Amino acid sequence: MHSISFLFAYVNKFESLEEFNKASVISVSNKFLSANKMGTNDKYSVLLPTYNEKDNLPIIVWLLIKSFTESGYDFEIIVIDDGSPDGTLDVAKQLQNIYGDKKIVLRPREKKLGLGTAYIHGMKHATGNFVVIMDADLSHHPKFIQQFIEKQKEKDYDLVSGTRYSGNGGVFGWDLKRKIISRGANYVTQVLLRPGASDLTGSFRLYKKKVLEKLVQSCKSKGYVFQMEMIIRARQFGFTIGEVGISFVDRVYGESKLGGNEIYQFAKGLLYLFATT
Repeated sequence: MHSISFLFAYVNKFESLEEFNKASVISVSNKFLSANKMGTNDKYSVLLPTYNEKDNLPIIVWLLIKSFTESGYDFEIIVIDDGSPDGTLDVAKQLQNIYGDKKIVLRPREKKLGLGTAYIHGMKHATGNFVVIMDADLSHHPKFIQQFIEKQKEKDYDLVSGTRYSGNGGVFGWDLKRKIISRGANYVTQVLLRPGASDLTGSFRLYKKKVLEKLVQSCKSKGYVFQMEMIIRARQFGFTIGEVGISFVDRVYGESKLGGNEIYQFAKGLLYLFATT
């Protein structure tokens, strides 16, 4: 949490989003010139589906750009906004004006159409051979992406999944009720589906682009169950899965999208996967 507190202190020094972004872009703009010096032609496309994330988006984009430019890997950030009424798209346009349309790619949609279709929409415009999926609400820290990349290169994994339930993984900021729900859901999925991965419901992952395309096309689920089915289908297709422990931090700005309907859909989807896999 220290790094988040530090970031907030940094942000608070500026009077506006534009002033913050201009200051931060100065600190990383020179590093763009030295990017992709890792002896590889790999490029990483980060898909950021957003809905009402105007406060979180500038910070997560700044962290992503800082992380990638320091590591030297080539990248792009594709923002897929689903008609957010809070002005998220306007914020994204400001970020694009500052960082450039080669690094910030905007592919908005008129309304919420589901996570799976957001990934399909984003992949159509992705120019990288690897795709990173993550939340835009600061729950996933971009510092772990370099660990994902290193893990992927160890055994040429088809996908690398961030896990809260193995290694150094953990959850911060959740109350006891939500921790019990999450742990319980993960335990039940392990028993019923035997997926070969420790965290099925996580949404912080690195995929080979061709692998992600095949998985998305094969998945029928929606919402939170979609992430579970991605792992189950990966196992069915014989794709290799690596894992990296991550620290999951509950969102700071905005409201959680987990509710009773999501829990019901999870249970329904779990039964569907159990019956069909």
